Amino acid sequence: MLAAGRGMRFHGAGHKLEQLVDLADTDTILARSVRHAMDSQFRVVLVTTPTLAPAALKLLPAANVVILPGLDGNGRPAAVGMGHSIAAGVSAAGDADGWLIVPADMPLLRPASILAVADALAHYPVAYAQHTGRQGHPVGFSTELYSELVNLQGDDGARRIIARYPSHAVNLDDPGVLVDVDTADDLARLRRRSQQPAG
Repeated sequence: MLAAGRGMRFHGAGHKLEQLVDLADTDTILARSVRHAMDSQFRVVLVTTPTLAPAALKLLPAANVVILPGLDGNGRPAAVGMGHSIAAGVSAAGDADGWLIVPADMPLLRPASILAVADALAHYPVAYAQHTGRQGHPVGFSTELYSELVNLQGDDGARRIIARYPSHAVNLDDPGVLVDVDTADDLARLRRRSQQPAG
C-alpha cells in the first residue's frame, strides 16, 4: 500500500490521508484503506514517510511499515516517486506469491475487489481492476516481475511494466476501484458518498 506521496494537490488542513472519511466516524482515509486491505487476509505492507509513520504504526506492526526518507543528504525533501515506493514495498515483501499495488487514498476499495485481482494473477503476469471500462486499482503483478518491480524509480510507477507484459482487466461492480482522494473537492465528494445509504 502506497502512502509516501506528499499529497501536494490536497490544499486542505493537514495531510489528506489523515482526514476523516465521514465526519460522524473516527476512521481516517488511511485507516479505512488499511482495514479494507487487511480484510482481504493478505499481508499488508505500507510504504510511507516519517510524517505519517506514527499513524501507520497504530494500524500495522512495525515489520509491515516501510518508512522512506523524508529528507535527502542536503536536508531538502527527498524526491521519492511512486516507482521508489513500489520498489520499497515489493522488496519488503520479496517472499510473496505476487504483489498488489494499492494507493492508501482509496478508502472505498472493497476487499472482494482486491481478492479478484489477486486471483487473476494465477493466469496473467499483470492484472488490474476495472469498473465501467475505466482502469483502477489495485494493479497486481506476478512473481516473475520481481526484478523489474524492485528496480523501479521516479514518478511513472509501474506503467512501463504494464505496457510490456500481457495484462488482464478484471471487471468489477465496485466504483471504489476508481475513487481516490487527491483534492479537497475529492474529499467532499467522498464524504457525501459515505452518507448515502448502501445498496
